[in-house]
Amino acid sequence: MAAEIVPDTKDWTWVLREPCPECGFVAADLDRDRIGALLRDDAVGWSVVLAQPGATERPDPQTWSPLEYACHVRDVHRVFGERLDLMLEQDEPTFANWDQDETAVAERYDLQDPADVAPALVAAAEAVARRYDALCDAPEATWARRGLRSNGSEFTVDTIARYHLHDVLHHRHDVRAFAARATAAAYDGGAEAFSAAVAELTDEVRESLDAFAAAVQGAGAGGAVLEVGSGGGRDAAALEERGLTVRRTDVSRGFVDRLRALGHEADVLDPLGDDLGGPYDGVWANASLLHVARADLPTVLARLASATRAGGVLGLSLKEGDGEAWSTHGHVPAPRRFTYWREGPLRAALEGAGWRVDHLARRTGGGEQAWLAVRAVRGAT
Repeated sequence: MAAEIVPDTKDWTWVLREPCPECGFVAADLDRDRIGALLRDDAVGWSVVLAQPGATERPDPQTWSPLEYACHVRDVHRVFGERLDLMLEQDEPTFANWDQDETAVAERYDLQDPADVAPALVAAAEAVARRYDALCDAPEATWARRGLRSNGSEFTVDTIARYHLHDVLHHRHDVRAFAARATAAAYDGGAEAFSAAVAELTDEVRESLDAFAAAVQGAGAGGAVLEVGSGGGRDAAALEERGLTVRRTDVSRGFVDRLRALGHEADVLDPLGDDLGGPYDGVWANASLLHVARADLPTVLARLASATRAGGVLGLSLKEGDGEAWSTHGHVPAPRRFTYWREGPLRAALEGAGWRVDHLARRTGGGEQAWLAVRAVRGAT
């Protein structure tokens, strides 16, 4: 019998009024027309997470395993779908009490089969997503219809939709390490194809490489660069052609094995938790940190700053946009998790981590995807 989890008795309705400091969800920023799409994308992620080794294991006795979180998310979709129907069909209904912790114990979330839970979660998400889709053109009076939870908390259709979405996205945050593993595994399986597809430098990347190399060399240091996310090795070769010394690293074992087979020294390195070494004169992270969860990027940037000497240079590029999403497009068919950034929050994260932004440019990549290309300097300690 798994150890009993300490029940969560907090009233989470505060997330409707202020940002969640753990997962970063901002209820006020939600576009209601995207609720269905966001729920479907989240469901794809749970299927990927549940396929990872260790998904049935608790990280500690008092924390749910990814499997248990997935069971909860599946049931959240079902419960909130029922509550949404009540609010649309009745005037100010009172919802039946649902104790998530009692349900987890009674239904033995810890013993359920991931192969059954994953499709059930997807089906539950799809069912409630269709309900929200049908409300996209509804009048405000419909979104203002009210319902009451058994503890007296009052919701409208609008606020229960935001509360529902936070619940499931917050638990995605809880299992983000498994999403990161899945993304690395996707590159493991597609290392050869990806490397071949991006072997040629684009004009935009060549321009960024030139400016980065000049900035590192102009600082009067030795030119030692940590590359985060070396991939197939294209950028490292270009940096060495420009007179820099590059330490090749990647979270994907497939990329590292390929680089070693080509005669390069390379290390499997996770910038979130591994020893980065250093100090370096520069860090090059082209299209790699876009796989880092939003809540973790400030930590990664601070760790990179700590591994870089004062005056050292960071070259960074991320996809521009909002939110996070799973993708099966591009050169790797297996699902990968991407985090999108806007200029303001990215600048704040960089400056908070000890970097001064010297240059930020927008460029357009494949599929008309917008990118943010940044060059920043490590401040004095």
